[in-house]
Amino acid sequence: MLQQHQFLRVIKFVRASLVINVAVLVLLAATACNDDPFEIRWDLQADTVLLYSLARPEMNMDSGFNFRPGTLGPVRIEAATATGTWDIALDTRGGELVLLPPSALGVSSAARLAAIPGKRREEVVEAPADTTLYSVDQPVSVRSGTVYVIRTDRAQGAFGSRCYYYARFEPTLIDVENGNLTFVYDASPVCNSRRLIPRD
Repeated sequence: MLQQHQFLRVIKFVRASLVINVAVLVLLAATACNDDPFEIRWDLQADTVLLYSLARPEMNMDSGFNFRPGTLGPVRIEAATATGTWDIALDTRGGELVLLPPSALGVSSAARLAAIPGKRREEVVEAPADTTLYSVDQPVSVRSGTVYVIRTDRAQGAFGSRCYYYARFEPTLIDVENGNLTFVYDASPVCNSRRLIPRD
């Protein structure tokens, strides 16, 4: 009986060792192929959005947009000081459409907005590293032929990390008279990465 018990213990030990060895080999193989087992794999998924200026008299219209994963999409901003999850708002000032980071409306946020003129969305593959290129609390004019890069407010990431996320968008229809803007965007789901396209 004792020999049978010892034999079963040896079998369990060998089985556990085999599982560990296979796991180590898989990890080594992945590392040898330059694959990061923790890398977030994602695809570009461009989408089109229509926003309405805060200056329009109608209520309950989408005037803001949030670029963070999990809450990505248009947002209704019912008052200038309304709290909520949004990274930009559309407004009309001085006879033109402008984009407002939350701080421009007195909302506490780390969201930032940079304008990159003379580029197409596909050409902007990385968010600017120079923080002086981003507007913190000032309106940014909406212009055709310009790509806009967003650094979102801080958000909870995986494993309890605090993350900024980056996105890019390009206006496709600027309608100052009717106070609306259509743009095409895509957003990276990778925490604190300025890269705006997936890795090969």
